Amino acid sequence: MNYSLFLILPRVVLDRFIGRVVSFGPRTRAPDPNQSRHLHESSSSEERDRERMASPSASSSSVEAAAAAAAVGSPATEEELTLTVKWSGKEYTVRVCGDDTVGELKLRICELTNVLPKRQKLLYPKVGSKLADDTLLLSQIPLKSSLKMTMIGTVEDDLLVDEVDSPEIVDDFELGQDDVVDIKDKDVNKRKLRRRVDQYKIELRNPCREGKKLLVLDIDYTLFDHRSPAENPRQLMRPYLHEFLTAAYAEYDIIIWSATSMKWVELKMGQLGVLDNPNYKITALLDRMAMITVQSDSHGIFDCKPLGVIWAQLPEYYSEKNTIMFDDLRRNFVMNPQNGLTIKPFRKAHSSRDSDQELVKLTQYLLAIADLDDFSSLDHRNWEFFNEDNAKRRRS
Repeated sequence: MNYSLFLILPRVVLDRFIGRVVSFGPRTRAPDPNQSRHLHESSSSEERDRERMASPSASSSSVEAAAAAAAVGSPATEEELTLTVKWSGKEYTVRVCGDDTVGELKLRICELTNVLPKRQKLLYPKVGSKLADDTLLLSQIPLKSSLKMTMIGTVEDDLLVDEVDSPEIVDDFELGQDDVVDIKDKDVNKRKLRRRVDQYKIELRNPCREGKKLLVLDIDYTLFDHRSPAENPRQLMRPYLHEFLTAAYAEYDIIIWSATSMKWVELKMGQLGVLDNPNYKITALLDRMAMITVQSDSHGIFDCKPLGVIWAQLPEYYSEKNTIMFDDLRRNFVMNPQNGLTIKPFRKAHSSRDSDQELVKLTQYLLAIADLDDFSSLDHRNWEFFNEDNAKRRRS
């Protein structure tokens, strides 16, 4: 590919597309003493309990029930729980917090046992089916620190088959500005981010380079169609992938971040020839264990990719000022909305690969903004218009 076509735009052209986005600074709220014991519960449960406790007509039994429900989880909401999981004749120590979900507990267990979350069945007396609900907060379950539970599950021998059979996330949703502000500024999510920084260690495959920007890339439907059948994985590779990575590497360090397991990330990137390409180097690979679970009032509980995990561990190289993330699911950068660019999903590779030009266009955009000192004022939603304007100026 001839990269001389990807010209750096004059600074003045950028002015049209650079604008101040509404500040995502923390909101100031008056403290409510009645809420201190209920931070771990869902908003709907909070309001129901407060109404019952505040209403003069509420029965004493209702008040006592609400108080008991709050007392179950409140001591453990912020405190760490040390759980022992018995599986296959061995015991494993798992550390979680009350504001973690059952799904996050299963991820921690997966780290230790390699039993995928969807293959796990957790057994503990007197909790019924609660441990089967991955969205439930641990603070809503009567768990005690140092308890022992049993896990039933089998390690998958064929990772490729397992991941292909996993549920597909296609129902992306648009989070409103209030949702985004609320999610990124919630104390519970900030605590989860701090714990993830402490628990998840990034292993560098290649050194970070002084003065380079950072490009964080998703895999499934961003670089690779993981659903279509093919005899060779390279038949499902997004067109111009290696040309794109080669051009980007001149200005950006590259980190791959997938919502799958590390073994699966390494397998896919290896099969596509990304890990040993002589024209570029991958700085690091991140997997689903680096993600956190957050909750939106309008869309419920979902996982996301907080860039703060990278910034906290490599602060001398990367920050919100020099980082951009590509993902086909906008929810994945809800903790860092200013740094995310939603890429068009690459699906049905056999019919779309001859016409898909997404990586060509994004190469132009990356090179055009590479000389900026601060990405935080860019609105990446305008990236396609940015390229169109660039093309018009070249023709004039």
